[in-house]
Amino acid sequence: MRRSIAVGGAILAVAFLFVGGPSLLFSPSADQVSPDTTDRAEPEIVTLEDSDSGFWPYLNQRQQHEKRSPLNVVVRGDAEETFRLLAEHGDGEWEEADHDHFEAEELVGLADGEDETPGNETGDANVTGDVGTDSDDPLRPVSPTDIPWSQADGATRYAYLDPGPDEEADWTTETVQFEDGEYYGYRYHIRAYESPNPDDQWVVMQTHSEHFDWFTLRHRVDGVERAQLRLETDLMAIPGVDVQDDVRRVYLDNSGPSDADGWATKVDLTAMATASVGLALASGRSRKRDDGVLERAGDRAGDRLTDADRARLEAAADRVEAEHLILAGTILAVVLGVRIGGIALDRTVGVLTPHMIAALLYPFVAVGLPVATYAIASGLERRLDAGVTAAASLAIAIWLDYGLVGVDVLPLDVVGQRLLVVLALGLIAAGAARRAVRGARFNDLLFVGVGLWVVVLVGTLLGYL
Repeated sequence: MRRSIAVGGAILAVAFLFVGGPSLLFSPSADQVSPDTTDRAEPEIVTLEDSDSGFWPYLNQRQQHEKRSPLNVVVRGDAEETFRLLAEHGDGEWEEADHDHFEAEELVGLADGEDETPGNETGDANVTGDVGTDSDDPLRPVSPTDIPWSQADGATRYAYLDPGPDEEADWTTETVQFEDGEYYGYRYHIRAYESPNPDDQWVVMQTHSEHFDWFTLRHRVDGVERAQLRLETDLMAIPGVDVQDDVRRVYLDNSGPSDADGWATKVDLTAMATASVGLALASGRSRKRDDGVLERAGDRAGDRLTDADRARLEAAADRVEAEHLILAGTILAVVLGVRIGGIALDRTVGVLTPHMIAALLYPFVAVGLPVATYAIASGLERRLDAGVTAAASLAIAIWLDYGLVGVDVLPLDVVGQRLLVVLALGLIAAGAARRAVRGARFNDLLFVGVGLWVVVLVGTLLGYL
């Protein structure tokens, strides 16, 4: 029992080292993405100039005034024309995505406190200076590129809209949704709501970036700022839009967790003489790494190794068997294969709905990973070697998967869930090793590992984790 506790502690340390440590060091917005306590505040309606109707600057998955997803783009103009400019391609056809979206993890607003940035919360939104007039401003339109927005279905989110003084405000569902990107990879998502008053021409939107999480079977919101800038640039590049006169930033006082700062993009399309297909700034995510710094750090670490340390490393290397490499390769192949397979099936097999693809591939994660780990680790002698190899391999596979998708921030609840998943798989591998099964095939390490794996995945699917 004492040896099992030591092995479990070592695997937990590996899980924290490979998952928790990098998350805290290299994902500076992780604490901001994590949902805060909801605030059931009274609605404060935002109205635009020359408009009787208005909106509460948040979306919600329930018809309650909780500060959840902040609205971040406002377009003055005819709703149908706005949607056509976003989604109509050069051939005059709308592109529709055949997606029935899974429930997405939404952003949650601040529970208490006020933003010190000045703004008018209940009247006309506070208008600031021009956007994108500086030649060095990254929002300035460059050579036109067409973002292939596709019209898509999605989980219902409610907006609280006020038609004006003669009618009562009420909850409404989205008018239309758009997306750009890979459903089972990384994508940008827009929910749009048109004015409830036909005399007022405006559309309010909530746009965010998100990725599909195979360990939770839902989309995880990564942030709103990047998506807002991307949509803003797309609208700015529409022929006929005057960047100096038609594009502004307005303060809606709806900052929250993640990178939502309370400022929304406001684009006026009412004065356009002509309208054409929406164009966009092709956005890419760059990763910067100073390889020279890493190399120098590695050299310094090597200089600090003593003869005893080198002897221990050599002894550990001598214990490496073919099964260690097979175990590591199998875990990497399953995690990355499911990601790549989901994207490939979504692109090429039109008869499969997203739910069908998830039902086809998720068993490889939920059942395939622990079964393959147990089968391969049963050929290893030492419990610690098997557990550390499985835990470290899964942690590396998770980070490679995030790198493949392009995720650079993680919510704290996701970090915690990944820690538990890595720990559970490591315990399963340790419990399968030959030294562990000599006393009893169903030993304490295996029992705890399987139980933790089931509890974490089932609890996540049910929304408890």
